Amino acid sequence: MRFASLGSGSRGNALVVEAGATRLLLDCGFGPRILVQRLARVGLAPEDLDAILVTHEHADHVGGVAACAQKFGLEVFLTHGTAGAAALVEASLQVFDSHAGFAVGDLEVLPFPVPHDAREPVQFVFSDGACRLGVLTDAGCVTPHMVEMLMSCEALVLECNHDLDMLMKGRYPPHLKRRIAGRFGHLDNSAAAELLAQLDRRRLRHVVAAHLSQENNRPELARAALATVLGCEPEWIGVADQDAGCDWRDVG
Repeated sequence: MRFASLGSGSRGNALVVEAGATRLLLDCGFGPRILVQRLARVGLAPEDLDAILVTHEHADHVGGVAACAQKFGLEVFLTHGTAGAAALVEASLQVFDSHAGFAVGDLEVLPFPVPHDAREPVQFVFSDGACRLGVLTDAGCVTPHMVEMLMSCEALVLECNHDLDMLMKGRYPPHLKRRIAGRFGHLDNSAAAELLAQLDRRRLRHVVAAHLSQENNRPELARAALATVLGCEPEWIGVADQDAGCDWRDVG
């Protein structure tokens, strides 16, 4: 199993997960033309994809889903709440229970609910039967169920949205600062590190910081927070950025 980010941030998100003959696109915040370009960076084309999974209905995650699903003939998997909120009327939808796992080809998909200001948001753990990849890109706080689901993964893509001090001293209006830092907003570097500290980290081979705010965070701050928990050099922590994402990483 391996994964690559096509871009991560407030201007669009997409992550490819591959196992065996199956390739899934997690979220699609890019239109067809940009998606084709970003897939090409990692050696793929739209016809290599089997389906799109959606975490929630915010535009940076779902903005390109309808157009790409229709143009490239892809099924879309999402929760009932996300389906209603996103109104993807042109797409072929497969609705799943946010607490029930399901299989797509060679991948087992394990969704789990998260606290975020959306209708029925989820994040995912992916497994090929031998290894586990946990993905958490949008959550305002950490719940025991999130910790349970992300336990004992070989790879983690973990939201480090903002540095709290930068956010509070920055130029965002007060209501937006409250939303981002609230229980249904986004994890800051310290909260992401605290989540990582609660996990069984003995099997971890990859940790990638994701969904960094270009206004209120810096890669070196996210890396430092996570590296402190892991006792590793900050450079070992990967960063999925807005424009370049991150290249393929082999989970095992």
